[in-house]
Amino acid sequence: MADAARTPAADRDRAPRVLIAADKFKGSLTAVEVAGHVTAGLRRVVPGLAVESVPVADGGDGTVAAALAAGFARHEARVTGPTGDPVTATFALHEDGTAVVEMAEASGLQHLPEGRFAPLTATTYGTGELLRAALDAGAGTIVFGVGGSATTDGGAGMLAALGARFLDAAGTPLPPGGGPLRDLATADLSGLDPRLARTEVVLASDVDNPLTGPKGAPAVYGPQKGASEQDVAALDAALAHYAKVLEGAVGPRAAEYALAPGAGAAGGIGYGALVGLGAAFRPGIDVMLEVLGFAPALARATFVVTGEGSLDEQTLHGKAPAGVAAAARAAGLDVAAVCGRLALPPEALGRAGIRRAYALTELEPDPDRCMAEAGPLLERAAEALARDFLL
Repeated sequence: MADAARTPAADRDRAPRVLIAADKFKGSLTAVEVAGHVTAGLRRVVPGLAVESVPVADGGDGTVAAALAAGFARHEARVTGPTGDPVTATFALHEDGTAVVEMAEASGLQHLPEGRFAPLTATTYGTGELLRAALDAGAGTIVFGVGGSATTDGGAGMLAALGARFLDAAGTPLPPGGGPLRDLATADLSGLDPRLARTEVVLASDVDNPLTGPKGAPAVYGPQKGASEQDVAALDAALAHYAKVLEGAVGPRAAEYALAPGAGAAGGIGYGALVGLGAAFRPGIDVMLEVLGFAPALARATFVVTGEGSLDEQTLHGKAPAGVAAAARAAGLDVAAVCGRLALPPEALGRAGIRRAYALTELEPDPDRCMAEAGPLLERAAEALARDFLL
């Protein structure tokens, strides 16, 4: 192994065993495929190498896929998409009653018809239906991964699907979306599914934004969902009004939750989960490493490979590779990373606990070809990694 003086003596005496704990390469490879290609590349250089993989996710899109790869059972439900069209959404359920529900499965950008944005009217109603399906399947704990949403409705649609009522001054239910929340006169959460009171809900996210304001959901993430400057202002005002009406319905905690980390996640669905579902916010990667059985796998490893599509400044703020590297470093193990593109200097990687990163763009600088040929390129990167660290 390269630089053996830095490798713990106990590990030098053990047969090498590599743990691959990487996220997806968005747009080209799933986390499972990443692990497969890295394994193939490592074993070309070190035949018979013991390799274990735990595909990981940080609560965003790909979270359910990671749970399914870890042995959770696949469940599907027909739910309402963000613009009202029916979509088929998947959630994962463990035999111990832990469900992993990903809001993007029901209310994600990928479900917008022909990619047409609906910043003021997109709804999280289908996410509420998906949560109800998890309860119907026997979930006692729900890990609720949020990210990749097409919505900015503060989770009002989700709560409505679970039994809440949001009415205008005439007593009429509000139409879907964040825009109509400006007309909210009455919020009634008394009809929420009673099973929620005895269900542990964990809000798993890498986003710690508040609900509104300069760092709130509309301002920071609204433009990614097609919101104009005028739309952002309208949504911010509507969500602030929504929180004020909820304060009248459930008390001061509604105002406190609007400022809490994670409230602004996925168009404010984090806020709806905190207020209405009694959710506890935790960094998504921390939750998912627990759920996916990462700790036992780490205990068996002598070296760790992590990665994601882009290693950049965002990676350092709660993304999967940072969480994996921190846990591995605490266990005294070296970590290398693979990625599509690398936008971090070596010193930043080192502070994150990553010895070296191998980027596919170093092998193929053309972005389109790099994505199209990601699998073979990743195997070549893994070969270089193996030569540097495993011989």
